[in-house]
Parts: sequence; structure tokens; C-alpha cells
Amino acid sequence: MLYWLTNFSDGGDFFNLFRYITFRTGGAFFTALIFGFLFGRPLIDLLRRKQGKGQPIREDGPEGHFVKAGTPTMGGVLILGALVFSTLLWARLDNPYVWVVLFVTMGFGAIGFADDYAKVSKNNTAGVPGRVRLGLGFLIAALASGLAAWMHPAELTNQLALPVFKDVLINLSFLFIPFAMIVIVGAANAVNLTDGLDGLAIMPVMIAAGTLGIIAYFVGRSDYTEYLGLHYVPGTGELIVFVASLIGGGLGFLWYNAPPAAVFMGDTGSLALGGALGAIAVSTKHEIVLAIVGGLFVVEALSVIIQVAYFKRTGKRVFLMAPIHHHFEKRGWAEPQIVIRFWIISLILGLIGLATLKIR
Repeated sequence: MLYWLTNFSDGGDFFNLFRYITFRTGGAFFTALIFGFLFGRPLIDLLRRKQGKGQPIREDGPEGHFVKAGTPTMGGVLILGALVFSTLLWARLDNPYVWVVLFVTMGFGAIGFADDYAKVSKNNTAGVPGRVRLGLGFLIAALASGLAAWMHPAELTNQLALPVFKDVLINLSFLFIPFAMIVIVGAANAVNLTDGLDGLAIMPVMIAAGTLGIIAYFVGRSDYTEYLGLHYVPGTGELIVFVASLIGGGLGFLWYNAPPAAVFMGDTGSLALGGALGAIAVSTKHEIVLAIVGGLFVVEALSVIIQVAYFKRTGKRVFLMAPIHHHFEKRGWAEPQIVIRFWIISLILGLIGLATLKIR
């Protein structure tokens, strides 16, 4: 929105600053961060009053989690509020990629909100049936994937780009949209599964988002794509403003989510943020790189899939408990120890993802 102030610029005044994406990215970050600090405590107090008993705790979960009973959930509302407000304020609203990613984020956020509301209102962990959540998620992803495919340059439409191999494109044809749908829905649910400990999910999300934001900025500039041997996707550079808003809102939320958490992000936040990562990856043609920078989420999701499949087949468990962060809890690791070590792994994976830009 503030970009429109450039209409009043003569090229040498203050309004000219809003032409620069770097300036607007910084503004978006600090706006979202301040939003989180200003509204965090009032929102938590409101959620505590409205929810009463807070998020229901799984009876079969780690014993240490019962001390968290009464902690309010739906803290993702704070992240989404900061993210959307800051993005609408600082991003170019004539950029279609911004709207596609916002659509996915808010769509999955609405699904998560409905799920969280069902849990706290009924005081159980069931929530919205899984098939309904998946069905709605795939519908949102289908619309977003179709729009992204339509907006991509003709030479990249329905193509899968591979990291490292700069000239390799795999034509997925009509399979691209189903593939992109799986990327978006898979990312949303993988982040949702990771959100099981205080502060565990939000920092890896910010690291992955930051990495994808840098990639989006590079991919959206013809000079950088020519130098790095990347595929040029005009317009995606504006997504770095969205990412800056996400990181600012995420840090504001982490202030209250740090152990011991005063609020949980809930499915409202985890589904929305995961969907956002998937949508950015699809928009920038870096779906494979998402699996690298979001490798922690992949492992968390795989641990659940392996556990369920192996138990159904043999009646035995591979892990003491899934997702895998609960396995380490059962082995005696302290919660902060697990969280910080997972953050370190996420940072390493993010750096590996960035390295794929130069290794060609």
C-alpha cells in the first residue's frame, strides 16, 4: 500500500524510498515485530479468558506435557495478524504472487482456526476430521497452484526445476498442479506435526522462510538469475516483503512462545505458515529446495508415516513416540535441549539450501 506513495515522488525525495524493495522489506519486518509486541499480551489474555482450560493435552503424550494444561492456543492469530497487516502495508499490491501466497496462508489459517476452535470448545484433541481438513487444504492448494502455473513464464509453465543442474527442466505437463498441491498441503501438515514443543516449530519456519525469501529475491531479478544460472520468474522478488513480515511476526510470537510458553500457535499458525512455505516454493520454482531447507519438517512427517505404517503391519513401534521430537523426549532429552538442537539442524539445512544457488 505504501508503495503507492511513489506516485507523489519526483525521484529525489523521501517518497522515493518506497520504490526500493530493500527499504520496504525492512519496514515490513519492523512493523510486524512491533505488531507482535503490542498485541501479544492482550491477545493472550483474551484467549485465556475465552478458552478457559486452554489447549487439550493428549493423554498418551509425554508425561511432562501435563504441566502445560491451561495454556491457551490459537496464538497463530498473532502471527497472521502481524503478517497480513505488514504485508498489505509494505508490499506492492499489484503483484499477483503476493496475493497467491496470502490466499494460501489465510486459507490454511482458517482451516487451522476451525480445528483449534473445535478442540477447545469440546475440550478434546479430535478437532475437525482429518479428511475434511485435507479436502479443504487440497482445494486451496489447487486454486493457488493453478494460478501460479498461469503466472509463470511460458518456458517454465508446468516445469519442475532441479537444484544444482541449471539447465535441467522436467516437464510435468498436467501433473504439475497435483504435484504443486502435494507440496503445499504436505508443507502445511509437516509444520503442523512439528509444532509439539515450546518454540520448536516457529524458529525453523522462520529459517526456512528466510531462505526462500532470499531465493525469491534472486529469482525475481534478471541480473542475479543470469549470474547464478537460475530460472528467472518475474515478480517473485516481492515475496521477500511477505517473508520479512512473517519473520517479524514470528519473532513477536516467539517472545511469548519461548519455554515455558504463554501461548501455543495451534493449527491456526502451523497450517498457515507451512502452507505459506509451500506456496513460496511453488511460486519460485524451488519445490525441491523446500524439501532441503524444510528437511526438519520432512523428517517429522516421515517419522509419523513410518510409525503408523510399521505399527499397522507388525503391531510394533519404530520410535518410542511419534513425531520424532517426542521420541527424544521419551529418551530423556530435556525440552529446551531438543528445541535448540532442532533449531541448529534447521539453520544448517537453510545454509545448504542457499548453497544450491551457487553450486551449478
